[in-house]
Amino acid sequence: MKVLFVHQNLGALGGAEANIHLTAQELQKRGHHSGLLHETGTGQAEHDWRITFPSAFKLPATNKAMAVCDVLAKFSPDVVFVHNMADLEVLEMLRNSKLPVVRMVHDHEMYCMRGYKYNYFTRAICTRSASFYCVFPCLGAIGRNRSRGFPLKWVSYLSKRKEIALNRKFDRLLVYSEYSRTELVRNGFDSKKIELQTPMRCWGTDFPVTSLSGRNLVLYAGQIVRGKGVDLLLKALAKVTEPFEAIILGEGNHRPYCERLCARLGLNDRVQFKGFVPRHELKNFYYESSVFVVSSLWPEPFGLTGPEAMRYGLPVVAFDAGGIREWLLDGENGFLVPWMDTEKFAGCIDELLRNKNLARRMGRRGMELVNANYNSNRQIDRLESLFNDLIKRNRPNVGDRESVQQFSE
Repeated sequence: MKVLFVHQNLGALGGAEANIHLTAQELQKRGHHSGLLHETGTGQAEHDWRITFPSAFKLPATNKAMAVCDVLAKFSPDVVFVHNMADLEVLEMLRNSKLPVVRMVHDHEMYCMRGYKYNYFTRAICTRSASFYCVFPCLGAIGRNRSRGFPLKWVSYLSKRKEIALNRKFDRLLVYSEYSRTELVRNGFDSKKIELQTPMRCWGTDFPVTSLSGRNLVLYAGQIVRGKGVDLLLKALAKVTEPFEAIILGEGNHRPYCERLCARLGLNDRVQFKGFVPRHELKNFYYESSVFVVSSLWPEPFGLTGPEAMRYGLPVVAFDAGGIREWLLDGENGFLVPWMDTEKFAGCIDELLRNKNLARRMGRRGMELVNANYNSNRQIDRLESLFNDLIKRNRPNVGDRESVQQFSE
């Protein structure tokens, strides 16, 4: 089977990229071939990605429709696996390609004009479907321009509606959580087309776990953007009474602000910003840690970093946002803290640092829950079965170079 992944990035960055890389590696182990159609490189672990995706195609700035046709003709995929991609020209060409198309929904970009279902200024979480309310009074049509030039850009409401309509026509939509399924249904997607899919590596309860040493290391790993709440994490750490160290792994445009805040709070001697760390090096930090924290304020579609830390026997403290409550059971494998309550967040960290037996029990329970519910082999079995089913039933002439050529003409 030949699977064409379509994603905006090539390289490591966040949870979406971790999912894509793992999925492609697992499919590769089973003898399948994966290609990648992407917009840009992240500059992080790109070499590893090119090994996993020996057929990688970069979209040009113009004539994207022709580029998509060329890639379909050259790579000749049996199925297209779309991840984060908002370009309407690309989506429309894929939808009309006569190939089965599966969409993995990693976040809220598809149906939210802001992209993260929460107000950047008030930090209030949005519970509405996409509508003209997004233009006014939400003002979601005014977005941040992350490229050079004017700092603001206009986000088209009509384009967002077209993007939603195109994605509704795809053969299947995969989500991490029931929370994400609910958001799609709220936006008019057919619930019968939506399936849960959370591939992550699990390895049983006998694998080496954290020592929960007296070092009292608090660990954060993820992007450092405003929605991830690292500033709130720092404010919570300033209230922790037990001796501790904290390491913050990751990069993002909110890092400079958080570093300045860290200094103002008098935490420089206890908190270190280590920047981006390759995935294969993360385990060294997990082994040394006592608590893993997820400080997200935006409604996480899932929050993959938490279950990944639980594989190492780490208890987790997180704000109750989005799909996090589906894997973090308050009092069992960590603490689920009321949204933005830094006082409670600090108290939960204190409790776990103070009571190592409690931390050890919660960490063990978390590892058991991860191994019971998330298994890459089982999930890839389901994905493989889905792809084969769509190839056989929905697109009888997939892989036919002549049909792809006719489409491209």
